[in-house]
Amino acid sequence: MPEVTTPYATGTPCWVDLMAKDQQAALDFYRDLLGWQGAVGPAGFGGYAVCELNGRAVAGIGPTMSPEGAPEPPTVWTGYLASTDARATQDAIVAAGGTLLAPVTDVGDLGRMLVAADPQGAVFGVWQPGTFFGARVVNEPGALTWNELHTDDVPGTTAFYGAAFGIEIEPLEGADAYWELRVGGRAVGGVTLLANDPPGTPAHWLTYFAVDDVDSSADAVVKRNGTVLAPPFDMVAGRMTVVADPQGAPFALIGPASA
Repeated sequence: MPEVTTPYATGTPCWVDLMAKDQQAALDFYRDLLGWQGAVGPAGFGGYAVCELNGRAVAGIGPTMSPEGAPEPPTVWTGYLASTDARATQDAIVAAGGTLLAPVTDVGDLGRMLVAADPQGAVFGVWQPGTFFGARVVNEPGALTWNELHTDDVPGTTAFYGAAFGIEIEPLEGADAYWELRVGGRAVGGVTLLANDPPGTPAHWLTYFAVDDVDSSADAVVKRNGTVLAPPFDMVAGRMTVVADPQGAPFALIGPASA
């Protein structure tokens, strides 16, 4: 379902955004790599840019902001899970053992948001829609297509996201040590073990964008001063690679398997 026309069900990944030290450089990089159109936004929203793919909202890119004297936060992609009541979800997150990083706040008439970390430390956002419900296009080249949680505690993760969002986490049939995030019986993301990441990697969510050709896209990342963290390889869902943009934000690219 490439085009999304109705609000996302609670617990479904609905948006991703990037806070970058050099916002314009990030806008240029993702324009060249994924075909996004976006410009620095209004000052009243901190310059936040809603990027579009063929005229449909696909992701956000904003400038890194931190209190004076505080260390600059890392440049990372943050995924948002949908909620119909951000305040109630915030309470459920805390009650289930999560940590509140940024409490519920109104974003004009667009919606309400918060940022939290699960008990294992993986950071995520929550979005309650107002006039804006999230990505208007998914699962096509240039758009968000998968969200994957990397953790070392699958039972604890299952309990937390079940209590906070009603998400079910079940083993993926035919796969070794991989689980699906399910909302309303539909797979909306995955869970894998931190043991597959470099030693010392903390729990985190990894954002996947779809592309037509993984190998040429990985080459394009390098040509634009990004980094390939995991070279392209074939797997059950197709061909993928893990890369980082020039400012260090990691993400995955996935496309059809090689012939």
